[in-house]
Amino acid sequence: MREVSAASISDVVRGLFIEANVSIDGDILRCLGECEQAEKSDLGRSILRQIIENDRIAAAERVPICQDTGMAVLFVDIGQDVHVVGGVFEDAIDDGVRRAYVDGYLRKSVVSDPLFERKNTGDNAPAVLHVRVVPGDRIRIRAVPKGFGSENMSATRMLKPADGVPGVKSFVVNAVREAGSNPCPPVIVGVGVGGTLEKAAQIAKMATIRRMGERNPDPRYAALEEELLAALNGTGIGPAGLGGSTTALAVNIEWYPTHIAGMPVAVNILCHAARHAEAII
Repeated sequence: MREVSAASISDVVRGLFIEANVSIDGDILRCLGECEQAEKSDLGRSILRQIIENDRIAAAERVPICQDTGMAVLFVDIGQDVHVVGGVFEDAIDDGVRRAYVDGYLRKSVVSDPLFERKNTGDNAPAVLHVRVVPGDRIRIRAVPKGFGSENMSATRMLKPADGVPGVKSFVVNAVREAGSNPCPPVIVGVGVGGTLEKAAQIAKMATIRRMGERNPDPRYAALEEELLAALNGTGIGPAGLGGSTTALAVNIEWYPTHIAGMPVAVNILCHAARHAEAII
């Protein structure tokens, strides 16, 4: 049994959320650069150049990429041979989030009650935490600051099994088309198929943080990812919704076994400020 202190978990979470908010991954910057070269619209190319410049300035000056520094979402794989000492695991996560958003001067966007009072918590906590217990004695933490310009454009649908691939394609394309300029395209589109209502939404969000260019290992899903990406870029929405051939940077599909009577599908949209950071303790 390996002991991991709650304080060290808090420190790691703090660092991840600050880093994710000021620095875009190199693979995303490369993808944006390739799209800028291939973009057919002059205005679209200009917008993509401005996005790239913004990302580089943010990293160089250590300032947030976007004013919406997101709600803290974490995907954590915790080894079954880990024993957290010196505090409660979830409390350590929330403490790290608080310190990141206060120390990093990141915008605090979380309200304590979603319906009535809607009073800001003042520290962006609590986080949304997804935990899996896995073999081993390590903790893998993936931090995702999720802005709500794109989150608000996400959707779920309980399709019938008979809807099949055409139903999934229609739902995904229509979700992005209806979102239009709202999620700050170009976007990354995560699609979750299967499971239950909440499982489809969870794996759709997980899909958005896959590395650029990485395809689903199942060739059938990989082909569908490519087909959907081409369809979305054929909508003409373009960068910032002002027209062009770059509406989406990627479409990533994850799937999970489901019930014989249903086919849940979720679309989680991520804007071009595709913020995430990862560490292993």
